[in-house]
Amino acid sequence: MYNPKLETFLRVADAGSFNKAAELSYISPTAVIKQINLLEEDLGVKLFERTHRGLKLTKAGISLYHDAKYVIQYCQDSVIRAKNAMQEDVNVIRIGTSPMTPAKILVDLWPKIHDLCPEIKFQLVPFENTPENAREILKNLGQNIDVVAGIFDDTMLNLRNCAGFEISRQPLCCAVSIHHRLADKNRLSVPDLYGENLMLMHRGWSHYVDQLRDDIWQNYSQINIVDFDFYCVEVFNRCENSNDILMAVQAWENVHPLLKVIPVEWDHSIPYGLLHSTAPSETVRRFLLAIQTVLR
Repeated sequence: MYNPKLETFLRVADAGSFNKAAELSYISPTAVIKQINLLEEDLGVKLFERTHRGLKLTKAGISLYHDAKYVIQYCQDSVIRAKNAMQEDVNVIRIGTSPMTPAKILVDLWPKIHDLCPEIKFQLVPFENTPENAREILKNLGQNIDVVAGIFDDTMLNLRNCAGFEISRQPLCCAVSIHHRLADKNRLSVPDLYGENLMLMHRGWSHYVDQLRDDIWQNYSQINIVDFDFYCVEVFNRCENSNDILMAVQAWENVHPLLKVIPVEWDHSIPYGLLHSTAPSETVRRFLLAIQTVLR
C-alpha cells in the first residue's frame, strides 16, 4: 500500500546511521544505503546530509519523515478497518480508541448497557491521534468507526461535522511532570501556577478553553500562556520534557506515565462524552439511548 523503502528511511532517520538501521532491518548496510539512494532518486530530493558525525535529515527529509509516519500508520489502520468490515454486524458498535480518546468510560458502563441491549456488541478500533486522522475519522463517523469518546463543544462539532452525546463535565485540570515542583500536590490553587508556562490549545478550538484563557489574561497575568495546535502524544512528551504545564482532563491520566493530572481550584470544565455521526444508525441510536437510561 506504500513504498516499503519508507520504512527503511524511517529506521535510518531514527537510528542516525546506516549500520544501526541495517541491524534493525536484518539486512546489510549496503542494502540499506541502496534503498535510500533509490528512494532519493525516485523522489528527486536529497533526504540526508552525510557528514563525518553521521547522518542528518535535510529539510526535505524532515518533511518526508513526518508524512511517512502518517502514511504508514494510516495504511496499517486501513487494514484493520478493512478486516473489521469483513466481520460487519448490524449490532456491533465500533469504538475508535487512541491515547487521547480512551474507551475506559464505555468499558465501565458496558455491563449496564449490556443488560438493556444484550444484542449489541462493541469492537475497539485503534487509531493514531494525528490531525489528519482526527479530521477524517470524525467527518466520516458511521463508516469505519461509529463513536469516539472525548472532550468536545459546539465549535468543534460544527468544525468536524459530527454530533456529541454528553456523558459528564470534566473539570479542566493541569498535567505536570512527576519531577515538577507541583507534582507533590493533589490539588492546585491558581496562585500555584504563577510564573509557570501553561500550554493551551489555540483560540477558536474550544469555547470552554477560550473562557479559561480569557479568565487568565484578565485576572492572572502572572501565568504565561503557551499556544499549541493539536493534542497528541508529542504534546504530552513536550510537557514532560520542557517542564511546562499542560491543560488536561482526568480521562487522560494514563496517556503519559511521567505526567500527573492534577485538579485546579477554578470553575472551568468541558463536556466529555461520545462523538458520533449526525445521522447515526439505528444500532447507534439504541446504544446512545441505553447510555442515557444508565446515566439517569
